[in-house]
Amino acid sequence: MRKRSGHHSALRDFLQSEASGGIILIAAAAAAMIVANCPLRAMYEGVLHTTTGPVLTQKLGPMNAHLWINDGLMAIFFLLVGLEIKRELVDGRLSNWRQRRLPFIAAGAGMVVPAILYLVVTGGRTELSAGWAIPAATDIAFAIGVLALLGSRAPTSLKLFLTTVAIVDDMGAVAVIAVAYTASINCAALFAATAVMGAMFVMNRAGVRALWPYLLAFVLLWYAVLLSGVHATVAGVLAAMLIPIMRSPGAPDLATSPLHRLEHGLHPWVAYMIVPLFGFANAGVSFAEMGAAQIFAPLPLGIAAGLFIGKQLGIFASVWLAVRIGWANRPSGSTWLQIYGVALLCGIGFTMSLFIGALAFPGNPALVEEAKIGVLGGSVVSAVAGFLVLRLAPLRHAQPPSESIGASPVQ
Repeated sequence: MRKRSGHHSALRDFLQSEASGGIILIAAAAAAMIVANCPLRAMYEGVLHTTTGPVLTQKLGPMNAHLWINDGLMAIFFLLVGLEIKRELVDGRLSNWRQRRLPFIAAGAGMVVPAILYLVVTGGRTELSAGWAIPAATDIAFAIGVLALLGSRAPTSLKLFLTTVAIVDDMGAVAVIAVAYTASINCAALFAATAVMGAMFVMNRAGVRALWPYLLAFVLLWYAVLLSGVHATVAGVLAAMLIPIMRSPGAPDLATSPLHRLEHGLHPWVAYMIVPLFGFANAGVSFAEMGAAQIFAPLPLGIAAGLFIGKQLGIFASVWLAVRIGWANRPSGSTWLQIYGVALLCGIGFTMSLFIGALAFPGNPALVEEAKIGVLGGSVVSAVAGFLVLRLAPLRHAQPPSESIGASPVQ
């Protein structure tokens, strides 16, 4: 008999923790905005940028709290993202091409259209072109948090659709970070990273199921990737792909599956501490010395337009077209108005967009601040509009999805 975990299924656990974590993230972002615009601003900036050391790489210089959060803790966030991607590809809603088709189409269009709109609004200015990927991301936690406020007015099928689109979106964002925001490569460090990944692959194939060897390898991989010139957080996704998983379709996660155990263990820390801490450290924009010229500059307008207009246009139009020509089925129990509401919520780019914004304009704090304004503005408008559409949309009863039962070998 198959041994089962005492936990809920990973997807149900994911939705619950992302919903409550998303609400905490919203509160953390609001707190950062308040602190950055009150007498506590100097203390806020001082704590974030106080040198702690050591010097891990000459590119970053002496470490401080902000670097530890963005380059260290966020690697754990990306590790969890990678675990979720692998689980969905191997044992979840992206495990076959019939299920993958609609999320891949929606996520692809939801990345391309905002990027094009950003470049159009910014007028092709070369100094701003690096920010094209900022509005291409969707924040799962923030969006699920908004859905949680709607209660039963948001059908489960829509939550699952939003989750799978955002996960595919994350795959694209990670690829963009690795390729588009890597200026130079240290070949020796990249070789070391490849060697660590090779060791993890061998452990996987040799049947090592204890988590500690993989976690130790993850730390080594993180440091090697940091030295290589590729952003260190990419190490999280690479490591996740090599964590063993035991498939259990249609059933609770296996207690013997290393990936499921690690995912359950990381989720509370990421949802309730790491992501809100990142939001608090990066959403603090001061408006004291910022006038209308900065707020409505091409960069923030391009990002806000990409998130609010580009996301809804790309996702809704692609879903409608895919269903219309018979490539995919509409999410069960949902109306077109509800799907439009979810497309609006996909314009909440917060965490990943802020992260990419910092990578796009290194050494230019003025543009990073303008990017934050665009991300916050576009995300808030998308959240409010999506909430109102879903709140007012008529309900349609969903049919319960069928589930298969069984367990499959380790991957």
